[in-house]
Parts: sequence; C-alpha cells; structure tokens
Amino acid sequence: MLSRTADHLYWMARYMERAENTARILDANHRMSMMPQSPAQREQAWATTLRTLGLEGGFHDRHADPTPDNVLRYMIFDPDNLSSIRSCLRAARENAHAMRGTLTSELWETTNATWLKIRDFTWDRFQDIGASDFFEWVKYRSHLSRGVTIGTMLQDESLRFIRLGTFIERADSTARILDVKYQILLPDGECEGGATDFHQWAALLRSVSAFEVYRKAYRDLITPERVAELLLLRVDMPRSLARCMKEVYANLQRVRNARSVETERLAGALEAQLRFARIEDIVKDGLHSYTVHLLDRIHTLGNRIADDFLVPVSRRG
Repeated sequence: MLSRTADHLYWMARYMERAENTARILDANHRMSMMPQSPAQREQAWATTLRTLGLEGGFHDRHADPTPDNVLRYMIFDPDNLSSIRSCLRAARENAHAMRGTLTSELWETTNATWLKIRDFTWDRFQDIGASDFFEWVKYRSHLSRGVTIGTMLQDESLRFIRLGTFIERADSTARILDVKYQILLPDGECEGGATDFHQWAALLRSVSAFEVYRKAYRDLITPERVAELLLLRVDMPRSLARCMKEVYANLQRVRNARSVETERLAGALEAQLRFARIEDIVKDGLHSYTVHLLDRIHTLGNRIADDFLVPVSRRG
C-alpha cells in the first residue's frame, strides 16, 4: 500500500476516535460539575480536564480562566484548537475525502454527514440541546463510523491501518484519563485504595463506557485499584490499555514490512507487559509513574508507525 494512502486512513481513524474521546472526557466532567461543589473546585476540575488532554498551554493562550463555558467553547468549537471536536471531525472528513476511492460509499457518506452536521452547530444551539445530548451525538457518530467501517470495508490492509489509528488513539486517551483522574479522585491525605466518592468514580467509568462492565466483572463496590485494573489490564474490556495494545500488535503483524521489525517488537513487548502485569505491583510502585511511562511508549510507538508506514511528515498528533 502507498504510504499516502495508509497515512490518510490511519489519521482519519485517529481523528474520529479523538473526537469521541474528547466528548467522553468533557461529558464526564460536565456531569461531575453538576454535583455540589465550590466555584474554585469547579474551576479546578475544568483545569484538570485540560491537563488530561494536554492542552493547558494552548487554552491559556486564548482564555484567562478555565470556566466551564470557556473550556467547552475551546474544546468543542474552536477552529484554532486542532484537538477540538469540530477540528477533529473536519480532519477526519478531509482524510476520508482524500481516500474516497478506497473507502466504501457508506463509510464516506457517514463521515461526510458527521462533518456537515457539526459544521452547522453554534454555541447557542449547543446550549439549547444541552451538553449531554450533544456529547451523546458525537459518541453515536463515532460508533456509527466504526460499525460501518467493520461492516462494509474489505478485510485488507486498508482496514488494518484504520484499526491501528483507532487503537493507538484510544490507548493514549485511556491512559491520560486514568492518570489524571485517578490522582484527583483520591481523597486528600488518604492512600490509594481508600474510601472514595461513588458518584465521581462512576462518572470516570462512564467516561470510558465501563460502568456496567465494572459491575459485571467485579460485582462489588467501586474501588480505585479495581478501576485501574479494569482500564489497564483487563483484555476483555474494549477500551483498556491491554485490549488496545493487543489490537495494535495484531494489526501491525498484518501490515509488516521490511522496516517495521523493531516497531512490531516494541508493540509486542508492551502488549505482553500489560497481559502479565499485576495491579498490586503497579499500585505499589506508583500508578502515576507507570501511566506516564506507558504514555511515552505509546507516543514512541505512534512515531515509529509514522516512520515505517506513513508519509515522512506524518506526526500530526
């Protein structure tokens, strides 16, 4: 496959997944902000959201304070923020347009219709329909795109690069959510694994569609250690790091070329680490340092995929 073709497919999937993940993070914080708290606590929560997404610097270049309205405007509609939902859906559509001959008509029409819809959204309309309904729409459009992709695309290299983009982006997002939220939600002065506020942990799980999954897997109270285990190590959890890396490694094996031996080895090593790790050891050694190390390895892996398969300048994330 031509590098340019692989590049467009890979980034089309990454941007669509990024739009969904951003909607999930914003929705979780919006729901938590409805709970009783002081204005300072509410502002700190939105600042944490920006930190989760790695966008504190860009936000403060344009806004003074991380008020709910400022953060939502920046993360949903700002065309100069390349990680805003609007920008991600535009980028997904542009990459899809470049590859119309490779995509099925159903996938192109789904991606294009999503962009046309978000293009017409305004802040006033967003306020009219409500934040939760808007975020559900973004997630639904991403689900629809993914379902159409799997249901209509030929099982060839094109699909493999789409899946690579999806799971690299999802792994990065899950690691960021867990790293920041895990530390924020632990009560002050209390060790990891202590008593926590049920509603806040439930909101975190819902942000990655894992609330019902947690109940089915553990059938017990929500505890920080089990949340971390679910999001890191459970390979049967669709958005866990273990599942994402299993998918990345499997798809790399299907598209391997003469340059990708080391990339495949690194992906396999990370997949094996997550498959055989124990949450007790991770928490004991420090979850923050563990997730930061994971994020570094995911970033390195994404760069190696770009170097091995994509166009030379393709490090857009």
